[in-house]
Amino acid sequence: MKRLVMRSLMAVALLAAPTMSAFAADYTIRATANSNENDEDYDGLVVFKNYVESASNGAIAVELFIGTQLCSKGAECLQGVADGSIDVYISTSGGAAGIFPYVQVLDLPYLMSDDRIAEHVLSGDFTREVRDMALASSDNKVRLMTIGNTGGWRNFANTKRRVQNPGDMSGLKIRTVVADLPQELVKALGASPTPIPWPELFTSFQTGVVEGSKNGITDIMGMKFPDAGLKYVTLDGHAYMGALWWMSNDKFMGMPEEMRAVVVDGFAQLQQATFASPKRKSIQAYADFVAGGGDLYVPTPAEKAAFKKAASPVYDWFKSNVDGGEAVFNALTKAVAAAESDINAGRAKDLK
Repeated sequence: MKRLVMRSLMAVALLAAPTMSAFAADYTIRATANSNENDEDYDGLVVFKNYVESASNGAIAVELFIGTQLCSKGAECLQGVADGSIDVYISTSGGAAGIFPYVQVLDLPYLMSDDRIAEHVLSGDFTREVRDMALASSDNKVRLMTIGNTGGWRNFANTKRRVQNPGDMSGLKIRTVVADLPQELVKALGASPTPIPWPELFTSFQTGVVEGSKNGITDIMGMKFPDAGLKYVTLDGHAYMGALWWMSNDKFMGMPEEMRAVVVDGFAQLQQATFASPKRKSIQAYADFVAGGGDLYVPTPAEKAAFKKAASPVYDWFKSNVDGGEAVFNALTKAVAAAESDINAGRAKDLK
């Protein structure tokens, strides 16, 4: 009888444990991503939630809101972070450009050459410098926690023809976000920028309102753009698709230091997850694109140099026209040079 009673008590305790742990949380972080559960943003948040809740021993609970439950657009979501109704939000540089225009530096073309360089840069002091700029711009309300990846690299894709050099871009109607920098880049390459909301892009390809875009392959295949007529992708890799993870500074600073350390480490885990996720997902995405009849073109070094030369006026435009542009441009190019030096030195040692 005693054994039966003990087993019953243990069963009740186990059933009650989740409820007890839920009540044990001293802090709750409400995190949102305007994406879906197939996206690397979601992958990162799952890793973040698991790490933070475990490492804090249940003192911090993380609630995930995927899609548009809390907000639907960059400015609206960032305002939510500023006023405290949202604790964590992920944006692209274009999505945050209306409030923090200098983050468009991540969209400047051909500054970072590959994943190793980008990951080295975004894991270092460059991100901290942008954090300081954002805190100053937001009256210490919005804090940049880390910069990860969302979708790999931006490449030019279109419905009309193979693009091997800048001249092949001439006259193409290329979809951009409403931010200034992507439009300036498209114009510099001789194409016509056409701002179109993301949900309308599939139909816009079908109707010819736009003829091209600048996206990663996982986005292209995830949105089924080949079914709308997109047939040509040029792997120029002109920009790393940075994911900026913002947090309410009031929420962050309202935690004791040991809990802030858990959150910081959680974002480091999230960053690594988002670095890795697009690499894996892109393998199948490229295979599916080619299997469906898509044309995948890799520019030669000379062709890529021609793209960079044609796009170079955008650098001066950015430094002259974007508030904080010159400072953040210099910070990024300095970080890239340091990353290239470190990686090349390490590679040389590994070859011996």
